Amino acid sequence: MPQIEEQYDIVVVGAGHAGCEAALAAARMGLNTILFTVSMDSVALMPCNPNVGGSSKGHLVREIDAMGGEMGKNIDKTYIQSKMLNESKGPAVHSLRAQADKAEYSRAMRMTLQRTDHLTLRQAEVSELIEGDCKEAAEGSEHSVCTKRIIGVRTLSGGTYFAKAVILCTGVYLKARCIFGDVSNPTGPNGLQAANHLTQSLVDLGIKVRRFKTGTPARIDKRSIDFSKMIEQKGDEHIVPFSFTNTEEDIRREQVSCWLTYTNETTHDIIRANIDRSPLFSGMIEGTGPRYCPSIEDKVMKFPDKDHHQVFIEPEGEYTNEMYIGGMSSSLPEDVQYAMYRSVPGLENAKIVRNAYAIEYDCIDATQLKASLEFKEYEGLFAGGQINGSSGYEEAAAQGFMAGVNAARKIKGLEPIILDRSQAYVGVLIDDLVTKETLEPYRMMTSRAEYRLLLRQDNADLRLTDIGHEIGLIDEDRYAHFCAKRAAIEEELKRLQSVVIGAAKKNQEYLESVGSTPLKTAASLSDLIKRPELNYDLVAPLDPDRKALPADVIEQVNINLKYEGYIIRQQQQVAHFKKLEKKRIPDSVNYDEIQNLRKEARQKLSQIRPSSVGQASRISGVSPADISVLLIYLGN
Repeated sequence: MPQIEEQYDIVVVGAGHAGCEAALAAARMGLNTILFTVSMDSVALMPCNPNVGGSSKGHLVREIDAMGGEMGKNIDKTYIQSKMLNESKGPAVHSLRAQADKAEYSRAMRMTLQRTDHLTLRQAEVSELIEGDCKEAAEGSEHSVCTKRIIGVRTLSGGTYFAKAVILCTGVYLKARCIFGDVSNPTGPNGLQAANHLTQSLVDLGIKVRRFKTGTPARIDKRSIDFSKMIEQKGDEHIVPFSFTNTEEDIRREQVSCWLTYTNETTHDIIRANIDRSPLFSGMIEGTGPRYCPSIEDKVMKFPDKDHHQVFIEPEGEYTNEMYIGGMSSSLPEDVQYAMYRSVPGLENAKIVRNAYAIEYDCIDATQLKASLEFKEYEGLFAGGQINGSSGYEEAAAQGFMAGVNAARKIKGLEPIILDRSQAYVGVLIDDLVTKETLEPYRMMTSRAEYRLLLRQDNADLRLTDIGHEIGLIDEDRYAHFCAKRAAIEEELKRLQSVVIGAAKKNQEYLESVGSTPLKTAASLSDLIKRPELNYDLVAPLDPDRKALPADVIEQVNINLKYEGYIIRQQQQVAHFKKLEKKRIPDSVNYDEIQNLRKEARQKLSQIRPSSVGQASRISGVSPADISVLLIYLGN
């Protein structure tokens, strides 16, 4: 029988946060792209927490935006509360977090996709990858003579879609099942259709697949909550946009409050008494769950000495009464859920709108990928997001963006964009996934970044906008505005260094009035700003010739001066890191032939096949002694 047959440059499978960024990046780079989703209702869906950003995750969103991605713009359009986390700490760990209107976030992203040139959005289940004939490698290539490649996909209805590259962004939908108590539903999140057929195609191709698990708490009817027993959590008065294209004035709006309450010993007793009914502990759930986002059962059982846990009550949107119970994800039976939620102050009369559940899904071992997110064994096949073993909307969006960019660049005959660990949190994320075997869902954290003082969220544009412009996703107007900002920062830093303040009486009196020590000799304004008790704004009375500058320029000037010594030290560490990254390892190296290399190191190096000595040094099971042996071998 006749079947649909179409040709595209790029096929993207899955329209979650990874798929949306992948498809938009590819289409905006001029590639004819089709984006498949099992349901239009799942486009940019937030099936769990209704927010974007947070510790380290906010860094990822701003980095995506700096290179021309969409997530930051979309949350700026649809947020209902905004907060800067960790403000009492240094700027390296400041992290922006915004509460989203979930329905509006999905709707706005779907409209962006549908209005983008070169992009087709299609509801269909992709069931099979199509393998092409063996492709001969170019003469002199270090790769094998014959390269396996993927040339398209087939849908469950029989349609064939040929493409020069395929990007897998399947999220948590592969053979998904939602579980609470003894109930197991073969669906994706929120009862949406699962993708039950593609896994077998991956297995048939020899791709290693594993089973992971995550979960979500119940949603409670707002009318059944007593907020008088909770602590109100308001948004920030000063709004910081996620997108560098926006100002506070562009997106300022009236914000919605969240609320804080706590579990107690009664809650914990209910959980302990019913722990044998939890699929997490009965063995019904097979997948490995996230260490850094545990269920309430996990918290109670693993931390028996803790008599309470935080519970955040967060609105799902402006046009719904559903409230998200952050911190109490669970897979306990329905009757136990009611009992434990109603033991929490303010939730005594809670009415559940949607039960909490755990969700199991198939994903891949990401060490099968290159740093470009292309499969090592299959040319033209890329993967991004939770299929790579990560967790979180932001981690997914970052990988999807890079997969889309690199798939497009491959088709254009260009080298991939690979961010290293000193350039971006995105680089840390991808390097960890493809280098270190991930045995549980991976979550980004500031502690994973060795150079986090350089990788601040406030300077993401200074680090990455040049790359976004090179890719072709930052237009000339935006790039000109960015270049003007960068020049203004450099000029002001030079000016402050050149303006010297003497020990005149009025200067001494002013310094004493703001709690600073008097001058013994003349000092530059830049030296004064470095004092712990002073900053750029406080020295203004000593700087009458100062010109008015934008707030973002002032922020960078202040941080660069305040942390100058630490920044210089970290830049020196990066220089050492770069030396190891530049020592390339040929694909043709046979690790079994390297004498004095330990057996475990041989196995791990052969499996992951790192592209540089730096990457090799980060592989679990490869010791510093192994790296020394490898360096000697490469030197010879």
